[in-house]
Amino acid sequence: MTTKTSTKTNNLSMKLLIDTKAKKVLFAEASKEVVDFLFTLLQLPLATVVKLLTKEDAVGCLGNLYSSVENLNHIYMQPNLSKDLLLSPTILGSSPSISGLLPSASGMITPKLYGCTNSNCNTISDVCYSRCPTCTTYYMSKEMTTYFKGRAATAASQSNNNNNGFVKEVTTYMIMDDLLIQPMSAISSINMLNKQFNVKNVGILKDTVVQLGINEGLKILKTCMEESGMVLTRVFLDS
Repeated sequence: MTTKTSTKTNNLSMKLLIDTKAKKVLFAEASKEVVDFLFTLLQLPLATVVKLLTKEDAVGCLGNLYSSVENLNHIYMQPNLSKDLLLSPTILGSSPSISGLLPSASGMITPKLYGCTNSNCNTISDVCYSRCPTCTTYYMSKEMTTYFKGRAATAASQSNNNNNGFVKEVTTYMIMDDLLIQPMSAISSINMLNKQFNVKNVGILKDTVVQLGINEGLKILKTCMEESGMVLTRVFLDS
């Protein structure tokens, strides 16, 4: 068995319970930070997933869809829409765990804002090349970098319960191989070993602590989108 780790110094960690005979993860014991990260994956639009995995590694034909939009001349788009609406969708209120486990994610969770090209107009929009709704003769194509950063910082500070993630820290969580998550208890763990996994010989069980960093975060993202009920096994045990 080869346990894969990352070089990032502030990785999260979780404890795996492994069936050494079947060579699979039965479940993991994890903190709220790990659960926050996994729940964050539900917030990711498909275009962001393609960016994170790269077009070549995207599941199915998602990479081709992304390339089609990317290569399409904007003159074929509706006049009030920008390709950024599809290629760089906005994610608000993301878990703070995402920044440490998905590369360049911080640049993907804030919207681009555009100002009217009329210097006397202060209208702001998130749709590039649309006609200004205020002066009606100019277009929204001036990227508002400074304004955007200020608004993004304000939105981030107000969102997601003051950046405290999604779940409480009062308990440890059990993560199944297929990413089913529930609060952990000794009784539920014993019942699961007896009834669900039918473990008769505890000698075949082994626990090990693994690191969860950027490499593992990306592998989890990709594997959980595939038709697999063994996400943790594939990410941490498969060599």
